[in-house]
Amino acid sequence: MNYIVLDLEWNQCPDGKKKEEPLLPFEIIEIGAVKLNESLEITDHFHEIIRPVVYTTLHHMTREIISIQEKDLADKRTFPEAASDFIDWCGADPCFCTWGPGDLMELQRNFSWHHMKNPFAFPLYYYDIQKIFSIVYEDRKTRRGLEYAVDYLKISKSTPFHNAYDDALYTAKIMGFLTEDQILSNSSVDYYRTPANRRQEIHLTYPTYYKFVSKPFASKTEALKDRVVVSTRCYLCHKNARKKIRWFSGGGRNYFCLAWCETHGWMKGKIRLRQHTDGNFYVIKTLKLIGEEDAYAIREKQEVLRLKRRLKRTFHSHTKGTSK
Repeated sequence: MNYIVLDLEWNQCPDGKKKEEPLLPFEIIEIGAVKLNESLEITDHFHEIIRPVVYTTLHHMTREIISIQEKDLADKRTFPEAASDFIDWCGADPCFCTWGPGDLMELQRNFSWHHMKNPFAFPLYYYDIQKIFSIVYEDRKTRRGLEYAVDYLKISKSTPFHNAYDDALYTAKIMGFLTEDQILSNSSVDYYRTPANRRQEIHLTYPTYYKFVSKPFASKTEALKDRVVVSTRCYLCHKNARKKIRWFSGGGRNYFCLAWCETHGWMKGKIRLRQHTDGNFYVIKTLKLIGEEDAYAIREKQEVLRLKRRLKRTFHSHTKGTSK
């Protein structure tokens, strides 16, 4: 087994979002990667700058962040050539590691735009070292920048950041401060491709929570009526946990609930609704055992939201009445 520590740099439409290619919002212009063995020792590296074919002028933000200029791209290979060599270099059964959740999604989006076969297994599991750094060294929730983690661990900063290869190398060095168990017990799942049907739905149990990724639904309403989506089965004893607060909207696309397991106590549910480019919706649900204080906070959250909605209705009713 090899760990492939991957980092990408990409460009976006320099003329604004209205003129971008909808199926390719970010065009990859650099691939950097480091290969580690099971002992987390560096055994090889890959680095290639890529000539863009969609956004040939660099966006002003891209210029500010990375050191690449248009003249550096002119004589380089295009994405299909470079990416094919990268996949061959990865070898059989690679375990991908990234700093943050975006790189593998954008890599697959670029594969798709160039009509290349997606080379990854489904579901695509990977290791988000940014998340794992937070789990091991901080509060599990905070997401720090790469340079912060490098400083925190007192890793020597011999090269600049925002270069795909150097950022991959820094991420690999951070992995040297983690155990293999800390990495392997905290995998992430990529959402570029999601389950096509009930049989493909993803159920993952981690040390402190459970995650579920659903099949597609035609609407939010259909998703929130689905029995599997709204269920609150305890992920430890597999018994049904009775809902004390049914699913309620937390504003936006997130929903929450509070359930009680007779064996393990309070359990918080969270549903995130996401929409594919085809218009269908899918659900990411997490269930987590919590204490009395967090359970009280969910009750408070529901009450505050109820009060806000009541005040909003009263305000609109009053405004409508006085405008006549």
